Amino acid sequence: MRRKARPTPKRAAKRLRRSTRARNAWAARRAGGVEILQTAALQKLPWLVHGFSTRTGGASHVSGHSKSGRVLNLGFTEWDTRECVLANRRKFLGALGAAGMKLVALRQFHSDLIRVFDRAPEQSLRGLPRAAPRGDAAITRTPGLLLAVQTADCVPILLVDQRKCVVATVHAGWRGTLKRISTKTLGRMRAEFGTNPADVTAVLGPGIGRCCYEVGPEVAQAFAGQFERANEWFDGPFERLATGEEPNPLKWLTMIPPGHEPPPPRVQLDLIAANRWQLADAGVPAAQIVASNLCTSCRTDLLFSYRKEKGRTGRLMGVIGIRPR
Repeated sequence: MRRKARPTPKRAAKRLRRSTRARNAWAARRAGGVEILQTAALQKLPWLVHGFSTRTGGASHVSGHSKSGRVLNLGFTEWDTRECVLANRRKFLGALGAAGMKLVALRQFHSDLIRVFDRAPEQSLRGLPRAAPRGDAAITRTPGLLLAVQTADCVPILLVDQRKCVVATVHAGWRGTLKRISTKTLGRMRAEFGTNPADVTAVLGPGIGRCCYEVGPEVAQAFAGQFERANEWFDGPFERLATGEEPNPLKWLTMIPPGHEPPPPRVQLDLIAANRWQLADAGVPAAQIVASNLCTSCRTDLLFSYRKEKGRTGRLMGVIGIRPR
């Protein structure tokens, strides 16, 4: 019997790159007039429902907006009606094949507050809408619950423990990232359900990219005080801003009248890189961390961006849940 030749290091590396590309691949799927973004890393799990919404195919209309047509706004904003948002949510869940699941959405406020759900929160009281629970991360292992994270520039993160069948959503803006909310969510999964980070797949959905996310000196200084490797996540004069060094201590020499000084220099923050590092540092294997390369600010044809659209925009939704038995 002829023995199979062992692959050369070059062939082995090529196979690894091919398998990594396949695992990190993203697909846009259209269903019911709605376009959904999904990743191959989670599509292979038959017991799981997941997806990230886009702006197309909804019932809402942003008046006076440069983008024409209806949009799929999934958040309760001032400019939209509750009826339109609920219709959009039903359409989104139907496109996912999750119409029979209970959507669990939080009132996010850029915190590190984590909620664990074994059943859906009550949605009504005496026939009136009840406010959603406050928080910025949610965890469950109860089938039939569909956890949601709403964004319009912040990074939506989905976490899956394949061994224990536990799922979580995380809302990571710069404040949540600074508070290490993704790491804390992993810790809560371990405390509640015995999750080992080595068994977790982490998916980082579309958010504002380093190319467009300008922040001021106060953000640079806050990150420098918390993370030794923070300089790797910024473009621009990070070192100077992080130390709080005054670029021009003798302002009177410029002959510029008081109140007319140029604005302070800014830097650009990479939220994806910061959260990727935190997840890996907490024990999630790098090969199991998958990130979208879509920037919400660059792609307002497909996504909502609070910054780019100056606040008058909709909300995207990333969801994950365990299919009902």
